[in-house]
Amino acid sequence: MEEGDQFVIQLVEEWEVEPIVELYRAGGWWKESMDPSRIPELIRSSFLFAVAVDRSCGRSVGMGRVISDGMADAYIQDLLVLPGWRMKGIGSRIVSMLVKGCRSRGIAWIGLIAEPGTDGFYRSMGFSTMAGYVPMLLPGE
Repeated sequence: MEEGDQFVIQLVEEWEVEPIVELYRAGGWWKESMDPSRIPELIRSSFLFAVAVDRSCGRSVGMGRVISDGMADAYIQDLLVLPGWRMKGIGSRIVSMLVKGCRSRGIAWIGLIAEPGTDGFYRSMGFSTMAGYVPMLLPGE
């Protein structure tokens, strides 16, 4: 757990469902056809799952997670901060905690796919584009 003046960032193995759904909705990543009852499984099956809480109101205001084999590679995914709490250092603190968590477990290769316009944020944290690689996606049915 990392404590700041107003925000607490912590790695968790379980969390309340509704705040996580709220974060996904705020990021535009929640489809109403999705089943909220699967959130606990999403958290448990993540290699690392971090939540940011605003101490002043007790609200979950940010999250991020890592998927990994636990040995060699890790991918940071789903970094989300509620709009009213952005630009306060929460996202960078979540990423730092996830990176430290991976490094402390011996994982050297940490990647992510950044949304357009967010690459500057990740570059400021030491990430760079992967020359010679193209992220690809297999569309769902």
